[in-house]
Amino acid sequence: MNTNIVIADDHPLMLRGLTDFLTNKGFNIIGSAEDGKAAYNLIIKLEPEIAILDIRMPFKTGLEIAEACKKHNLPTKIILITFDKEEEVYDQAIQSGVYGYILKEFAVEEIETCIQHVLDGKRYFSEEIASYLNHNNNARPKNLGLLTKSELRIVRLISESKTSQIIAEELSISVRTVDKHRSNIVSKLNLDKKPTSLAIWATVNKEFL
Repeated sequence: MNTNIVIADDHPLMLRGLTDFLTNKGFNIIGSAEDGKAAYNLIIKLEPEIAILDIRMPFKTGLEIAEACKKHNLPTKIILITFDKEEEVYDQAIQSGVYGYILKEFAVEEIETCIQHVLDGKRYFSEEIASYLNHNNNARPKNLGLLTKSELRIVRLISESKTSQIIAEELSISVRTVDKHRSNIVSKLNLDKKPTSLAIWATVNKEFL
């Protein structure tokens, strides 16, 4: 596969296990680190296609690294692995421009699929995350019936962690049209105006779409 990857985790067993697993799958692990500062330095120096980072590490967190990469327009795409199941952390991850977000207990099961999504230019977030977000997910969401067929189709694609660019290409419409639909959907569902609100809502309510 020859995909260059950097891995960072302050738990040596997790770091070694993930490195061995991905190496056996044919990925090229060009660097590893046990703290955030070392990980960020590797990303700057080696410019891997993907960096798989633990969120909570000494000196620099995975989120801080993702934010720095976004700020400095580094080409490396970030995948975060974490035990964190809070909506606030998930929200921060999306705002930081990460391409993947996987719970550690599902890391080995999902990491290969996640990497493939990222290489295809798609975002990947563990479906299991929805179960841990602080929402009542037992009833059909209110206002869902207000959405048009086109809007529902877009929300389904958003629930698959697809960007506006990818959605536009799949539906043969402009990114501007997708963003206009997104704005209308947010209004109809009475969501917060934060850029991540619709993505979180779509993930949580995926079973109803």
